[in-house]
Amino acid sequence: MKYPFDVNEAINWLGDLADLIFVFFDPIGQALCKRTLNLVEELNSRHPERLRFYLSKADEAGHESDRQRVLMQIVQELCKRPGLNKTGFDMPTIYIPDSNKQVRCVNQIEDVCKDVEKTINQTIQNTLNTLEKDCDKISEIVDQTIKQDNEDRSYNLKASGKGVLLMLLSFLLPSLLVVNFLVANLPRSTITSTLGEETTEMLYVYTSPIRSFWLAVPEDYHFHLLLSVIGFSFILFFVSRWVSRLRPTLSRAHKRRLMEYREFVETIVKSKRKTLYQEYLQQSIAEQDL
Repeated sequence: MKYPFDVNEAINWLGDLADLIFVFFDPIGQALCKRTLNLVEELNSRHPERLRFYLSKADEAGHESDRQRVLMQIVQELCKRPGLNKTGFDMPTIYIPDSNKQVRCVNQIEDVCKDVEKTINQTIQNTLNTLEKDCDKISEIVDQTIKQDNEDRSYNLKASGKGVLLMLLSFLLPSLLVVNFLVANLPRSTITSTLGEETTEMLYVYTSPIRSFWLAVPEDYHFHLLLSVIGFSFILFFVSRWVSRLRPTLSRAHKRRLMEYREFVETIVKSKRKTLYQEYLQQSIAEQDL
């Protein structure tokens, strides 16, 4: 029979998802064919702790000696495979009971049911524990994200302040030179008529240190000094642009959504997990009482 998909890959995929993998060896069929044993060996290499071996239809294997011979043959074939050759090899015999048929073979199907039930309970407990850890992890990630966003906003505020100060300083130095040039070359009467006597007096007082510095420099170096001030202003300008680079921050809507996610996880999901865990414990206690 041909299938529109790779059967072995499908079984391996199911084995990756399952909590238990049951291998039933039929004493009547071709359970020991190479294809089956290859697949079982591959599953065992991936998930040896999930694999369980059973002799199914054990009531149809004949007398006790026949069943022992079938079991020996199966175990012998399995142990030929390096991946399946392990100590403590166990293969319970199972079959569907028939009240009209008397069989002396031991039926261990109840042990199979107990193994399945134990695995289900363990999976439920692990899932609930994982759910709690995931909730804590989500809350932690949200808190870290919001904390990092607050730090980024504080950094952006400081960076913007530094950038503005450096940019103002880069424009201040050339502006002072221009003002000093106008004060030194324009008649006082012209400045007074434009700004007023009091403002003009203050302007002369505040620019006197610049005039003194300018006059202290030899006239041959005035051009060099001017170029130096302009170059320094350009350096301050580019430094201000570099310092004022901002980090990306979250929008208010995004931040609000994160807070809503955190609140939902803490109030709804965690409370639901506690309810499910209590129901699981009550069910487990009731089953033990029974």
